[in-house]
Amino acid sequence: MGNAFPGELAAEARARRGSLRLSQRELAELAGVSERFVRFVEQGKRTVQLDSLLALLDTLGLELRVQTRTSAAARALTGPVAGLRADGELRDGPEARP
Repeated sequence: MGNAFPGELAAEARARRGSLRLSQRELAELAGVSERFVRFVEQGKRTVQLDSLLALLDTLGLELRVQTRTSAAARALTGPVAGLRADGELRDGPEARP
């Protein structure tokens, strides 16, 4: 996750909380975390507990995803994979078979 991730997460959490019309205190109570933790997430603090973050996101109806990168740099690290096209998508048809 790049340097932009904490800021993006903070913005998404703030926006979603706002759309749900919840205060930081109300969100904290619903998620079972401290109000201070909610503040840290919304400020983009880089060191937060993953279990608390997941509880907060679940309460907001958001999810954290881990995906394989399909960028050229990531492909260079892993090399070509049988059955995958250059763009990271699965091949279809006979060319997908080894």
